[in-house]
Amino acid sequence: MNENAMTLSRLPPPLLAWYRASARDLPWRKTQDPYRIWVSEIMLQQTRVAAVLGYYARFLEAFPTVEALASAPEEHLMKLWEGLGYYSRARNLQKAARLVTERGGFPDTYEELLTLPGIGDYTAAAIASAAFARREAAVDGNVLRVVTRLTDDHSDVALPQTKKAIRSQVQNIFPEAKADTRIFNQSLMELGATVCVPNGPPKCLLCPVRDLCLGRARGTAESLPVKAPKKSRRVEDKTVFLLLREGRAALRKRPASGLLAGLWEFPNVESALDEPAAAVAVRAWGLEPLAWKRRLTAKHIFSHVEWHMTGYALEVSGDGPEDFTWVDTLERHAVPSAFSRFTEEVRRELEE
Repeated sequence: MNENAMTLSRLPPPLLAWYRASARDLPWRKTQDPYRIWVSEIMLQQTRVAAVLGYYARFLEAFPTVEALASAPEEHLMKLWEGLGYYSRARNLQKAARLVTERGGFPDTYEELLTLPGIGDYTAAAIASAAFARREAAVDGNVLRVVTRLTDDHSDVALPQTKKAIRSQVQNIFPEAKADTRIFNQSLMELGATVCVPNGPPKCLLCPVRDLCLGRARGTAESLPVKAPKKSRRVEDKTVFLLLREGRAALRKRPASGLLAGLWEFPNVESALDEPAAAVAVRAWGLEPLAWKRRLTAKHIFSHVEWHMTGYALEVSGDGPEDFTWVDTLERHAVPSAFSRFTEEVRRELEE
């Protein structure tokens, strides 16, 4: 047995004891219901735990079962997801819910779970272990960080072969008792989220497995994991129009495919326009500017692109294009968080 394998083989007992004594009290950890575990795992993708808690409770209140989610109106689903971002997650949740409902229940193996929309390697393993006590290693960024530090592994964690190797290493030490199997993935993730943290020095003095850690012993833990530099994001300039008419604001639906597909947005055009050019754009929609109220700026960062936005709030007359919908409240329309600065302004205008 090599040094890395020996290090990891001693990991489960102290880690599981620490988890049972110290883990955060989170609602999805109190259930073995695959539906509730699945919803939590999808919500937690690309999103902090603190941000998910409220959404999780509201979502399950609205859709307490997989059948309720399967039959939900899409507009209601999107409104409940508003602000969480990565909206394809919500659409895939509903697609998968319909498949689960049709088959009469959740698949209970890693391989079958992988066939559901929106479920990849990590999520399939997380559900299989927590809900069905399957010995399947779920490897996310937390697990990659913990394992590379424990084993002093300097491989690039962005490479598929590194993730595959680490999954195999974790799989080899998976405990067999069902009670341990259900929480082992969670225990590794919890250690990474709260002790062996990213973006700063690990809290080694609080770590239950610090005596096993080769990275700590060799002074390399803080420099791990190794990641290749990310490609720079593309910057797009946009001009966003908060068009107000007789106590109503204009919205339109985004295209059915692509970024923020099918969600509502404030009318906008490419490039940053000054006020005279913005007036030309408004008139091109068949509207007439009556009063320019406010100019705003905002920025939103997606994984691959940044939107730099200039916004104009103005009173207008006219009907505008057929795809404009004039609303007196935003409560029934899902406007993504990319437009949050403008959403706040429109809400204020409509409430006055």
